[in-house]
Amino acid sequence: MSENVFKVSSKSPVNALAGAVAGGIRDGKVKVELQAVGAAAVNQALKAVAVARGYVSARGINLTCTPTFVDVVIEGKQRTAMKLIVESGSN
Repeated sequence: MSENVFKVSSKSPVNALAGAVAGGIRDGKVKVELQAVGAAAVNQALKAVAVARGYVSARGINLTCTPTFVDVVIEGKQRTAMKLIVESGSN
């Protein structure tokens, strides 16, 4: 698994996750991926993207987020996760 992939849970701290996303984008990574299973985890991931956008906007970076699905294995069971692909672009 790539270092650009973050697994998000319902208990993931939004500001810390946002900082990791913003840091990855500032470090020149082309994209950062968030994976979340369940409504509460997806909520945390989306809030983190919104906060991260605020963190990088002062540098003229605009974040875009593309939602998609991915199959993951959790405790031996296949589950469908929401995958949020976060990429940067100029304002």
